[in-house]
Amino acid sequence: MDDFAKALEQHDYQFQKGQVVRGKVFQYESDGAYVDIGGKSAAFVPLNEASLKSVTNLSEVLPLHEEQDFVIIKEQDADGQVTVSHRQLEINQIWQRLAEMQESSQSLPARVTGVNKGGVTVNVQGLRGFIPRSHLVERDDLEALKGQTLSVTFLEVDRSNNKLVLSNRLATRSASFSQLEPGQLVEGKITGIKPFGIFVDLDGVSGLLHIKQVSQKYIESLEALFQVGQTIKAVIIDLDEGKGRISLSTRVLENYPGEMLENMNEVIENAEARASKIRSTISDS
Repeated sequence: MDDFAKALEQHDYQFQKGQVVRGKVFQYESDGAYVDIGGKSAAFVPLNEASLKSVTNLSEVLPLHEEQDFVIIKEQDADGQVTVSHRQLEINQIWQRLAEMQESSQSLPARVTGVNKGGVTVNVQGLRGFIPRSHLVERDDLEALKGQTLSVTFLEVDRSNNKLVLSNRLATRSASFSQLEPGQLVEGKITGIKPFGIFVDLDGVSGLLHIKQVSQKYIESLEALFQVGQTIKAVIIDLDEGKGRISLSTRVLENYPGEMLENMNEVIENAEARASKIRSTISDS
């Protein structure tokens, strides 16, 4: 027995900050709880480190004599006691889960909690994230976004710097892309006219109708044919979600070269019937 006691005394419990330990809560205090983690002295978990959510009753989150994992946040003091946290462990697990979601390009909901000049702050599964203004779908009235839940995807997940940057615009675009396919007839409003083509808004995502895809006949000026705000129907001929590119065509709706130039209204009015005829051809290609 003497040898056993000496062996216990000589045993070196090297608990280090950041180490995950397993233990059981055996005593509650007004400011926290004592945890048996197998050391010379009990570990202590402060009340504000018991859980990520607000705690009023410790027994609800840390039941007596139930084994749980904790992470050491403060190394041994003079009495050999370490300070542990269950909250930090939950945070680490959330960061890991978000990193995995980023790898698989998943979207998730985030509630807007604040506004600043650069964008909005959000709550993501208990963590604080940031959406830059340029990555918001609604960027004119940021104050109106407070309290709203937005669909977001990840731009940066950096646990070491507590940096979580998200995009509402890309998540919305991804959702829109999932509803589109080559050969599909879509309707949208023209948002811009350039010498090389026209940009069409398709429920939050932008499609490009290249000048060569407007008609089978040569076009001298797109501005002479279209105007911003005009509603147009076109067929999707190519999708590239990675680049956010949607290629459109109205030339495939023509019954003869130049019909879009001579009788655009008729082409658009009969677009559904015309598109159904060529849908299978585009899908196969």
